[in-house]
Amino acid sequence: MTARSSIIRRDETISPELERSNLHPLLKKIYANRGVDTLEQVDYSLARLIDFSLLKDIDRASAAVADIIEKGGMLIVVGDFDADGATSCAVMMRCLKAFGLETVDYLVPNRFDFGYGLSPQIVDVAAESKPDLIVTVDNGISSIDGVERAKALGIKVVVTDHHLAGDELPDAEAIVNPNQPGCQFPSKVIAGVGVAFYLMLAVRAELRRRQWFDDSRSEPNMASLLDIVALGTVADVVPLDENNRTLVETGLHRIRNNRACAGINALLSIAGKSIERCSSQDFGFIIGPRLNAAGRLDDMSVGIECLLSDDYEQAVSYASTLNQMNLQRRQIEGEMLEQAYGLLQQQIDELDHRDIPDALALYDEQWHQGVVGLLASRLKEKYHRPIIAFADSGDGELKGSGRSIPGLHMRDVLDAVSKQEDDLIIKFGGHAMAAGLTIRQDDFARFNQAFIEQAGKVLRPEDLQNMFESDGSIDESQMNIEISEQIKYASPWGQQFPEPVFDDVFKVLNWRIVGEKHLKLELAKTDSGVCYDAIAFNMTDDDLPAGEDDIRAVYRLDVNEFRGNRKLQLVIVHIEAVA
Repeated sequence: MTARSSIIRRDETISPELERSNLHPLLKKIYANRGVDTLEQVDYSLARLIDFSLLKDIDRASAAVADIIEKGGMLIVVGDFDADGATSCAVMMRCLKAFGLETVDYLVPNRFDFGYGLSPQIVDVAAESKPDLIVTVDNGISSIDGVERAKALGIKVVVTDHHLAGDELPDAEAIVNPNQPGCQFPSKVIAGVGVAFYLMLAVRAELRRRQWFDDSRSEPNMASLLDIVALGTVADVVPLDENNRTLVETGLHRIRNNRACAGINALLSIAGKSIERCSSQDFGFIIGPRLNAAGRLDDMSVGIECLLSDDYEQAVSYASTLNQMNLQRRQIEGEMLEQAYGLLQQQIDELDHRDIPDALALYDEQWHQGVVGLLASRLKEKYHRPIIAFADSGDGELKGSGRSIPGLHMRDVLDAVSKQEDDLIIKFGGHAMAAGLTIRQDDFARFNQAFIEQAGKVLRPEDLQNMFESDGSIDESQMNIEISEQIKYASPWGQQFPEPVFDDVFKVLNWRIVGEKHLKLELAKTDSGVCYDAIAFNMTDDDLPAGEDDIRAVYRLDVNEFRGNRKLQLVIVHIEAVA
C-alpha cells in the first residue's frame, strides 16, 4: 500500500551564458534544470546578500538591543526547541557577548511542560532574572498573550521570527519577520536563524553608528557565525533560494576550512563524518537530527550548549549525549512507524476506501510527543499524502504535527478548518509544508473528518500522484567518483534546489538486506552492461517489482568509503517497474 508514482525528466534549455561558461556540461544541465540562467545566480559571495535594511522594524529592533548593550542591561533570548531555534539562540548569544553584553542568557521552553513560543508562563520564568528586554528567535509572531504578559511586567519584547503571521500581531517593541504584513524583504523563505543573524548585522551597524567599537572593544567578524547559520537553515528545510544558498555555502566553506565552532566539528566527528568534506546533506541527515533529538526527547539546552562551547573536549561530551539521544529517538520512531501502518490500514477500512484517503490524521495514546513530527514526515514520504500525527499532551488535549505535499498549504488548511468549526482547534501555526496544532482528545474523530474534507477541496488528482523529478539519464563516462564529488560541492543542495538525481534502467544481479531495513544491490546498466554497487535506504525486497529482473531506478551518485577505499555507489531513491 504505497502512493502511485512516476518519473518526470527535467529538460530545461541551457541559457547562452551557461553554455559559454567553463562549467562541466553535466553541471550546466543540472543548473538549467533548477532555473539557473546566469552565473550570478550561483555566485555565493557575501556581497550579494540582501540588505538587512529591507526588513520591516529592523531599525527599531536594533536600536532596542543596542540600548541594552550600551547601558549593560539584562537581555534574555527565548528560543524554540528545534535545530532552527537552537542555532538561532546560539547565534544571538555568541553575537551579543561579542558585542560586549555580559548580562545575557537564553531560555528555551521544554515542549512537554510549556509548549511552543513565548507563552505567559515562559515570560513568568524569564521574569525571575529581571530582564530589561526579551528577544524571541524562531518564534513569537503568534505570541499575543506572552507579549502582553511581558508588557504588564514592564519587560520590552523584540520578536524575530519567520513563521506566517496570523490575523493579529503581538504588540511588541518591534517585530522582525519577512512574513509579516508590509515587509519588503524579498526572501520570504529565510529560516529563523537567518532572521536572527540579520538582526545582529543591524545591531552591529547601529553600535558602529554610536561609535561603540574602539581599541578596547573590537568589532566582531559576523561571517564567523555562518557555520551555525548554515546548519540551522538546512536543518529547518526551508527552500534554498539564492540568499539562503549564499548563507549556507559560506558556512560550509568555513567548516571545510576548519574554521567552524567546536560544537559542529564535534557533531561531525561523533557521527564519523569528514570535516573537510562536509556538505549540506550532512546538515540535513547527520548534524540536524542529532541536534533536534535534544528538543524532541528532553531539553534543547544540551544542543545549544554544544554550539556555544569553545572547548572541543566539552563540545565532544555534549555531542556524545546528543548522539545517544538520537539513537533513542530512532528506536522510538521505528516503533511508532510500525504502529502507524496498522492504524492507517484500520482507518482506510473504516472509511471504506480502496485506496489511501486524500489526507490522514493519526493518533495513538502511546506515541511520543516529541517524535510525531518525524512520524508525519515518514508517512508523508511513503504515502504522498498530507499527514498529521497526534500525541497525548495531558489534560485531555492532543498535540499534532503535520507535514504536507505540494498542492496543499498545511497552515491555510488548518485555518480553514478552524474557521469552519471555530471550537475544533485550540491553537495552530506553521508553514505551507509543516504545521503544529492542539485539539481536545474527544475531538480527534471530528477533526480527522474535517481535515480530510478540507484537503479534498484543495487537492487535485495530479497532486496525489507522487512524481520523482530526474535530471535524466547519465552517460557512462560521467559515472565516476570525480563527477560525483564535483556535483556534490557544486552548490548547497536542499529544499526547492534539490540534489541532482538521475534515472536509468538496470538489471538486478544480486540483492540483500543490510541493517535490517536497507536494500543493498548489485546492478548492471542495461544499455552497457557496466556493473555498479547501489543501496536503497529504508527499502526492502518488497519494493522490487515482483517477477522482474529489470528495474527503472532514480538515483544519485555517491562515494562509499570503507577502510580507506573509496568507490562509486549509487544511492537509490525510487524503484519502479520498467514500462
